[in-house]
Amino acid sequence: MPGIDEISAEDELIRLLLKRQTELNALLEVTQAINKDTRTPVLIQMLQVILKSYLQVGKLRFLIEKEESYVLLSKYGGEIESVGALHTACLKLSKIKWPTPLAGHEDEVLNKYDYFIPIYHKKRASAFALIGDFNTSGELLNNDLNFIQTVINVIVVALENKKLFKERLEAERFQREMELAAEVQNMLIPLKVYKDHSVEVSARYIPHQNIGGDYFDFIRLNKHELLWCIADVSGKGISAALLMANFQASLRAWAAVEEDLTNIVDRLNKIVVDNTKGERFITLFVAKYNEKTRKLNYINAGHNATILFSDGETTTLKLGTTMIGIFDDLPFINQGEIDVEPGTLIVNYTDGLLDHEYHSNKTWGEESLIEFTQKHGHLSPDEFNQLLMDHIKLVIKGKPIDDVTLLTLRIF
Repeated sequence: MPGIDEISAEDELIRLLLKRQTELNALLEVTQAINKDTRTPVLIQMLQVILKSYLQVGKLRFLIEKEESYVLLSKYGGEIESVGALHTACLKLSKIKWPTPLAGHEDEVLNKYDYFIPIYHKKRASAFALIGDFNTSGELLNNDLNFIQTVINVIVVALENKKLFKERLEAERFQREMELAAEVQNMLIPLKVYKDHSVEVSARYIPHQNIGGDYFDFIRLNKHELLWCIADVSGKGISAALLMANFQASLRAWAAVEEDLTNIVDRLNKIVVDNTKGERFITLFVAKYNEKTRKLNYINAGHNATILFSDGETTTLKLGTTMIGIFDDLPFINQGEIDVEPGTLIVNYTDGLLDHEYHSNKTWGEESLIEFTQKHGHLSPDEFNQLLMDHIKLVIKGKPIDDVTLLTLRIF
């Protein structure tokens, strides 16, 4: 007959095998839940059930790294400490990589627990666990501690993968948004070269990134009248592009039925306010030219001053109002009017033309642009624009920090 010791050894082996089988089943359930993309709260609940019901862990604090800080992801049992106190205590054990007993530890937070379990991911401590009221001893202790570390590590890796997957989706969504915005904007950009009996037009548009916030338009209203606009929409992305599309449609619609620029700008302001609720704004310069009277009417709404060059003299067109989209009702609108002599060159631009990362001692501002216009104002609009862009690259030797748009006209 087998001895008592042999029977005890056999029972212990069976108990150990059953325990290992239970552990494997628990890990399998967690893994299957992860593969089904189970929500984080459910995974944490599964962890708590395993520790409470299977391993009889009476107290748990589970901290995980999030955005260069730590959050208390799971907690039960005993009086709950603050995240800061737990994190500070665990940092004292930051170099430990294996489950470690805490009995008699000098730290008053740590000595309330039985074991410290660090979780490393890619050689970096990404989580900590403190367990207490845990009475396993003997040969099963190391096995249980290793199992706890393993199951928590599996969940931490799953959460990290969820985070990376979410970040990838966000990046892909953002990239697609930028592509859609660029497509919208490309549909809004008119012909960059135009010429007829009374005007020659040339434009340059250089977005700082794939999608910018600049906009320009040139419209022949009828046989005798021209209208053009240059604008800068705050923000980037598809929302800015859609605002720009709406702005262009509104401008063209009102320009077709409204004679007075003041009324057009007032209408545009109300449309932008209604669409954005004050969260975005637009600076713009809009002008209307009558070939028969040779009068140019314009409104500058918080935009860079257009430069008019005629007979060797330059004039800056600054009259107007504030940027649109900020106030429900514009506080004032001053419409400018000027007589245009034959051969006049008109230079419209956005602030990206002046704002650069300077790699030299030379600066470039409005006065520099005025001097350049006085010196080269005899060139055709297209030649002027190209020479200006080449000149900036040569003098500044730096990159623009915003979109650059040039809209240059020669009035005959």
